[in-house]
Amino acid sequence: MSNAFGITHEGLKAALGIKKDYKKGIPICLPGEASRMLMPENLMNHDLDLRSFEDPLALAMMAVRDPETPMALAAAARLSPLAGKIELVSGIYGMVAETTKHPLVSKSISLVTESAFSPGTIAQVRRHTSKVIVHTRTQYTTALRQNLHALLAGAIAPRRFVREFFELVEAGNMRNDIRKKLVLSLLLSANIRLSIKFLLLENLRRIPKPVRLAIISVIFKAKPSRDIDIMKEELKWTIGQENPAANVH
Repeated sequence: MSNAFGITHEGLKAALGIKKDYKKGIPICLPGEASRMLMPENLMNHDLDLRSFEDPLALAMMAVRDPETPMALAAAARLSPLAGKIELVSGIYGMVAETTKHPLVSKSISLVTESAFSPGTIAQVRRHTSKVIVHTRTQYTTALRQNLHALLAGAIAPRRFVREFFELVEAGNMRNDIRKKLVLSLLLSANIRLSIKFLLLENLRRIPKPVRLAIISVIFKAKPSRDIDIMKEELKWTIGQENPAANVH
């Protein structure tokens, strides 16, 4: 229920849920859609109803706590017009500038507040945010490609490659379909050693559950081979440990 201060009970619950997910390292998903990760583009799309995530408290939580600059910037950009209309939200907006871990977020908020929430400045900040999102994703994609070349050339240790692979995928806020494609391209590749594939399987928990299940399904349906057969057995054991009642075939 909304009130005159622009804050809702649903928004408060959403903000607390977001905070909890950040602490656990769980990706934030679109409200009511557990299979779809919240992306910076979603926050930039004002035609998309984000339900409880529209609340200033939820947006402020993302602008302050999200580990990646593009997401935090996008949340702050979506919050900007609301902050110019309601005094309490304006105060929250100012607190975001003081407490966020991202200098770009603080700078964008300063620009907006110093312009007295000018629509022109808000639009300018939105355009800059969109450029940052595109540029950052391109950087992470390039880094992934370079790391893969380094792995194949023996210039990077397998464990470091896998660690940085998941860090880059997460930091790049890549779509679920892209995450699935990237992981499967490695697991199904004849050029990737089985030991590296095992390291990837060990880290599948870092991927949203719907994507993880889709990857596992593809592995179980893949054409038999030495690597595939061994990965199937590993996945059966893992699933059995997580859910003793599971019966995987």
